[in-house]
Amino acid sequence: MTAEEEQAAVESRPTSDARVTPQSREEVTAKKRSPLGVVAEIVIIVAAAFAIAMLVQAFVVKPFTIHQISMQPTLLEGDRILISRLTYHFRDPKPGDIIVFRSPVNEGDDLVKRIVAVAGDRVAVKNGVLYVNGEPKDEPYLLERPFAGDMAEEVVPPGKVFVMGDNRNNSGDSRFFGPIDRDSIIGCALCVYWPVGRWKGL
Repeated sequence: MTAEEEQAAVESRPTSDARVTPQSREEVTAKKRSPLGVVAEIVIIVAAAFAIAMLVQAFVVKPFTIHQISMQPTLLEGDRILISRLTYHFRDPKPGDIIVFRSPVNEGDDLVKRIVAVAGDRVAVKNGVLYVNGEPKDEPYLLERPFAGDMAEEVVPPGKVFVMGDNRNNSGDSRFFGPIDRDSIIGCALCVYWPVGRWKGL
């Protein structure tokens, strides 16, 4: 047999280790995956997504639903807002901020109010007008002006803020339970995200 004939014979022999193409590898892998493996993978993905969502709510942004009328007209009952848990890690609370905080009266309840004064400020209400450090405050966001009631001047203690609702005639706030601890603040309100027609920043 000539060299040419030997080469032709070798090339014509069937091979038992045919190469697996990338496409055929994927097909083989898909065939090997059991239904139980697919279910386990879905469970892991869902659990990871849930864990991430919980971490975001715990440390970054948390949704909150309004169940009170004390912040009308700024916030209506049923509005859903987003609150930032990070804001006060970078700056101090300031007058005008809308915050969600743990109720100092009813354990387990969360309230939403507006900060009107901070530590060291002098606060008073005279003839239905808020005074801070002796100056009357212009508050265009209030539901009713002037509002009912007076309050003798008091100084906000260190580590506390003075909060009031925008619906002053229907708001249980620092006029009744005193200034709240800064540590009780859950977060600073960012925006209304639902219902769609009420989208706005706060």
